[in-house]
Amino acid sequence: QDYYGKELQNTEDLKTNACITLSKPVPKAVRGALERIHEEVVAKYYGCGLVVPECLASCWILDLGSGSGRDCYLLSQLVGEQGHVTGIDMTEGQVRHGARASPHLPQHPSPSSPSFSQVEVAKKHIAYHMDKFGYRKPNVEFLQGYMEKLGDAGLADNSYDIVISNCVISLAPDKRAVLREAYRVLKPGGEMYFSDVYASQRLSETIWKHRVLWGECLAGALYWKDLYSIAEEVGFSPPCLVTASPITIGDKELESIVGDCRFVSATFRLFKVPGSSWAGPGQVTYNGGIMGHERELVFDANFTFKEGEVVDVDAEMAAILRSSRFAEKFLIQAGAAPQGCSC
Repeated sequence: QDYYGKELQNTEDLKTNACITLSKPVPKAVRGALERIHEEVVAKYYGCGLVVPECLASCWILDLGSGSGRDCYLLSQLVGEQGHVTGIDMTEGQVRHGARASPHLPQHPSPSSPSFSQVEVAKKHIAYHMDKFGYRKPNVEFLQGYMEKLGDAGLADNSYDIVISNCVISLAPDKRAVLREAYRVLKPGGEMYFSDVYASQRLSETIWKHRVLWGECLAGALYWKDLYSIAEEVGFSPPCLVTASPITIGDKELESIVGDCRFVSATFRLFKVPGSSWAGPGQVTYNGGIMGHERELVFDANFTFKEGEVVDVDAEMAAILRSSRFAEKFLIQAGAAPQGCSC
């Protein structure tokens, strides 16, 4: 509460670049959507990625750690009036996108100050945004609750097409519970698309207990190999890396505490692939037509699909495309295993 409420007034106060959105070309539709969001909603935004997957029309999306609602209002425009976006956040005393006051995190004394609910800020602007977007009825809702216990907030099994999160899983003490709950609420073929901070090794107790490193999303960073094991344990397909960028620490004291550990800000996508979708490797052809990606779809770091071009894919990618919302955008045929493919 104290770190985000008092010490961080803007991005210049950050000690690292962990919570700064990666600078990369943004599709025109996304730029326009961002410009229509109320200035109070974006005033205290700190994220480590732009969590906007493709092919969103009419999708139901859940945002874990939605804060004041910036990503929700962005996605509200992209899913359209027939889609729906739910934001959930535990926001007592929070003034930062995604940050959470949790009884499980290291406790540090802080001056008493009035609490500030980001969920209240998000809710306050629902009518403004629906009018701005030209919607007859709201397609967004905001809930207070823990992302480790989505059932307590009334979120049912198999109810969402996509789950997103933006630099918040690193702040959760029980990351297995977060992924387990995300898997539960996703429909078969659904996707978890999320950005976060990862470490090159498991972190020491000294780092884990450091107040500023917690605030900067570094002390709670997951060892990147553990993401793969947890995803498999929960039932997801192996993580698909979308983008990654090194995090720099411009503070000598923090660098000495971190030692030789390195951090990256990365975006991954995980899919809930039903067993019936596995049918070996294939040859796929992108039909085009996804808004903002009409001629080329950069799916992840390994696969880029150009309209009309035949691409050999492994069994994993064939199953993902076959079972997900991307199925109607591709012609998928049985084919030989691609040579030299690696994740």
